[in-house]
Amino acid sequence: MREQSVLDPLLSREDVKPGFKTPFLVSLVKWVLKFIMLVIFVAWVVLIFLYPAEFMQKIYDKWILATDGTIFGISGSLFMLFSGPILLIALLSYVYLIASGEEEHEEYVNNRKKTTSPRFRLWTFPVLVHGPFGVVSAAEFIGIILVVAYVLWATSAYTIQNFNALSKFDFPSKERSLLMLEMSGLRFGTIGLFCLAFLFLPIARGSIILRFIDIPFEHATKYHVWLGHLTMMIFTLHGACYVIAWAMQGRLLHELLQWINIGIAVLPGVISLAAGLLMWVTSLFPVRKQFFELFFYTHQLYVVFVVFLALHVGDFIFCIAAGGIFLFLLDRFLRFCQSRKTVDVVSATCLPCGTVEFVISKPRNLRYNALSFVFLQVRELSLLQWHPFSVSSSPLDGSYHVSVLIKVLGEWTKKLRDNILDIQEGERPRLTTSVEGPYGHESPYHLMYENLILVAGGIGISPFLAILSDILHRIKEKKPCLPRKVLVIWAVKKSRELSLLSSLDVVSTSPFTDKLQLEIRKYVTQESEAPLEEGKQSKSINSFKIVNGSSMSVLVGTGNKKWSGIYVILSTIGFIILMGLLDLYYIKPFQITSWWFKGLLLVVAMIASVVIFGGLVVVLWNLWEKINLGHDNHMIDDEKNDIQQTSEPLIKDTDSSQEEPKLASLSTTSYGQRPDFKEIFESVSECWGHVDVGVIVCGPPTLQASVASECRSQNLRGRRHQSLFHFNSHSFDL
Repeated sequence: MREQSVLDPLLSREDVKPGFKTPFLVSLVKWVLKFIMLVIFVAWVVLIFLYPAEFMQKIYDKWILATDGTIFGISGSLFMLFSGPILLIALLSYVYLIASGEEEHEEYVNNRKKTTSPRFRLWTFPVLVHGPFGVVSAAEFIGIILVVAYVLWATSAYTIQNFNALSKFDFPSKERSLLMLEMSGLRFGTIGLFCLAFLFLPIARGSIILRFIDIPFEHATKYHVWLGHLTMMIFTLHGACYVIAWAMQGRLLHELLQWINIGIAVLPGVISLAAGLLMWVTSLFPVRKQFFELFFYTHQLYVVFVVFLALHVGDFIFCIAAGGIFLFLLDRFLRFCQSRKTVDVVSATCLPCGTVEFVISKPRNLRYNALSFVFLQVRELSLLQWHPFSVSSSPLDGSYHVSVLIKVLGEWTKKLRDNILDIQEGERPRLTTSVEGPYGHESPYHLMYENLILVAGGIGISPFLAILSDILHRIKEKKPCLPRKVLVIWAVKKSRELSLLSSLDVVSTSPFTDKLQLEIRKYVTQESEAPLEEGKQSKSINSFKIVNGSSMSVLVGTGNKKWSGIYVILSTIGFIILMGLLDLYYIKPFQITSWWFKGLLLVVAMIASVVIFGGLVVVLWNLWEKINLGHDNHMIDDEKNDIQQTSEPLIKDTDSSQEEPKLASLSTTSYGQRPDFKEIFESVSECWGHVDVGVIVCGPPTLQASVASECRSQNLRGRRHQSLFHFNSHSFDL
């Protein structure tokens, strides 16, 4: 076979099945939707950024006067101004994804084949590597600068306004200082509310906005952490200014216990801030690392934080941040519905290398990518704990199952392993399992690079098993797939972990591996040489079937776009209807004027609209799923039986010398050393030439920092014919 050029496609035209081509009208609609959403978002951000300016305050006052007599009053006008844009973007995102169809990534792959010159991308170029933010890309760095600029600008603008306002009156020096403190506290509260408007957006696991911009929840979590620290710092300053001023005036206790009807109710604000501070302190890295359960349980106080914040500020001020909170409620209710369903564990296997393999039943129409992950709950271990795990199976491995590998590290995983090992032969297993997800990228971005470097630490190899399996399946089935050169770098502590790689079925796909240059470099860091027992086969322990539920639900994650869209649209309409009915038949007739009570009614309307209108959609959605997938039940059972009838689990736990010959010829093992990324990346750059190289890392923060640092270093050298490395992280850290 002739050597392929770097610019040649992976599969020849006669090898590739006809790809998906987007009609011109659909492309036009998608472009228009993108443009509209961009305009709305930019206008919304500009409005928030300019809000502290005096001229914007005058425009805001005119807007309030113009809308005061409408059906929804000031609350409705503020909700439309500050929360409406993000809800509209969410609704348009559903329209965009529905218009894109299920095969958009295939079109993207085909288009990328035409791209020949490597180029920088803001999302994949690491700028900051070490520090409190972890690895930060150029795009994220720009976002951080903009947020910091807003806080500094707003603080300075409000401070100048406060000085100008006080200069008009002749107050004694001490009284002037105390008034300045209180006015500064009020301004910090306003800034904190605008930060809160963004805080809940990245933490909605199945958020349509995250799916539209293709940022998976695992990445968005760190944005929530950053915003959480910033928001709580500002709210702490907000409360501290008032506390200091009131303490100096000798009326601290009186003010803290105040709960007035007209104006800001202080006591609810104290309760909200206390809940927020407790969440904040327990979420700090040292506390979270040592006492994860404490962090997890105290974080449920977000309910107290939000409800008492609404009581504190009233309905119309709460509307500033209500949009993001409403989207979070929509996602949380779907997750609640999904998590109530128990799921069949097709097999549960304890492997001698210290890993548990779960194979879970799923419906045929549940979509996920090779880099997806799921949250698992085992009710016998904990009723509240959910733990994230990367999917280790390719979507093409089977239509009715998905597998995950669970490394035994903490208390929860140890209990899970012990529970499985304690089950005697013939005994009915007692593991009631529920699943949330799958979550991940909307498109399989590992297929977008011709050249891939996969760097794993320990159990971090799990998602890469899915990637390699996915690529091999796609080559075999002649599906669109760009990767043609893949280098796997895997560092483990002990050699017994290497057996996880034996699950990769290279032999059955060997006729197609000539289209893929695959190399696997394994590093055993805590052993100086191969163990004497290497070459002996280890058998799996306690592999059995657990049937006490059904297939996974498709309500959350990368589920049905049309039903998800209907759910959001109907819930939003229901919220508007409920607020209108409350205003017409309760608030106005009974002359309800209490700010805190109207704030409570707003929160109740948000929750009720999600439960009533959204719940109706969920019921209809489940009925549709049962009717649509009912005829597939026997096929699901057949696949479960096929898995159970095999004597080995899906992951065959064998030592490295027992790997299939083809796989062994592709891999090398080094003992007593760690990978030298500088030397590896330089050799790759010299060998592969001037091409884009996708680097995906799954492992601890130190591994991510090392790889990101080398990617940045190589890219900044600016050598003419070197490779351009694009850093991507697949590590989940709550």
